[in-house]
Amino acid sequence: MTATDLSTRTSSATAAHIETTERYAAHNYHPLPVVLAQGEGAWVIDVDGNRYLDCLAGYSALNFGHSNERLVAVAREQLGKLTLTSRAFFNDQLSGFAEALARLTGKDMILPMNSGAEAVETAIKVSRKWGYEVKGVPAGQASIITMQGNFHGRTTTIVSFSDDEVATAGYAPFTTGFRSVTYGDVDAVAAAIDDTTVAVLFEPIQGEGGVVMPPEGFLRDLRALCTERNVLMIADEIQSGLARSGKTFACDHEDVVPDVYIMGKALGGGIYPVSAIAADHAIMDVITPGSHGSTFGGNPLAAAIGTEVVAMLEEGTFQARAAEIGAQIEAGFRPLVGKGLMAVRVRGAWAGIDIDPALMTGRQMSEALMARGILAKDTHGSTVRFAPPLVASDEDIAGLVDAVAEILTAG
Repeated sequence: MTATDLSTRTSSATAAHIETTERYAAHNYHPLPVVLAQGEGAWVIDVDGNRYLDCLAGYSALNFGHSNERLVAVAREQLGKLTLTSRAFFNDQLSGFAEALARLTGKDMILPMNSGAEAVETAIKVSRKWGYEVKGVPAGQASIITMQGNFHGRTTTIVSFSDDEVATAGYAPFTTGFRSVTYGDVDAVAAAIDDTTVAVLFEPIQGEGGVVMPPEGFLRDLRALCTERNVLMIADEIQSGLARSGKTFACDHEDVVPDVYIMGKALGGGIYPVSAIAADHAIMDVITPGSHGSTFGGNPLAAAIGTEVVAMLEEGTFQARAAEIGAQIEAGFRPLVGKGLMAVRVRGAWAGIDIDPALMTGRQMSEALMARGILAKDTHGSTVRFAPPLVASDEDIAGLVDAVAEILTAG
């Protein structure tokens, strides 16, 4: 589909939706000018009937595609039964979800929440309490090591250790207790650890940064260091986990098991916000009644969907498909380096491309792709990320590669 095709099919409906949204909704995003109305599999349709390949997939929340039949069926069934109970009571869905997710992660227990940011906040709280009650850190002195270039969410505490000026400007004063080091530098982590350090919080792959991966061996070295220094290794697998990278977790690429997994996005199948952390008793037992909670965390609807997500992941087909998609993307994008692209990074069905800034910005690439019926999003100037649903076909991925090549050639 060409730019002309799309422009001639656009009606006033798009403009009306955008105008109303911009008038009444806060401007905390800068969306592409498309108004989506339907989705199935790897494809979405806008209010004018134009069809697009979704290569963002809700920042990996839609790993299993739009309107996945299995997940929709489970959600519909549970909607007709029970959607929410206070955690003042047990519900018949949480037990199965907790057992299934503990089995998937290989951990003793899970703590369910809703958004990814809530899960990160939960991991921070658990690690601090573990530091005081188990490690013996003096009260009020716990410190956590974080990585430069990180993205863990946008709560006040989380942006306290962000180095993104857009995310931090105007929100001070910030929460203390964090030390930022160079991503992928295990020596820098070692130098930052002292007697107050309770955890190292990191992304196995930095998604917001443009699918940035640490040097080979970093995860193994970090695991060894954390074990040696009695520091919790906390892996934020919210975007990288649950099959996106070609493995169940991105840490699996180096056969590393962190002390705490942080999960979200795809855990709700793109249908409902579901997040969780997973850890063993020695860590999770610091959580006691009333010390942490959420009105919606672990609700029956979320638990039913999450249980089916785990069942799908245990089959292994989505991990395998992500690896296949990644191989096709790598083969298509790699020859474009030096021909408009400065760098290509691929891990499973997740790719980041750095465009020559003299040629165009990432936003311009995203707009040109949209005109060709492909949706993606820029980050950090001339970088564009691609994360198609894992149900995308070979033909879909070929169309993406061809479109990028055409745009670069046109300049």
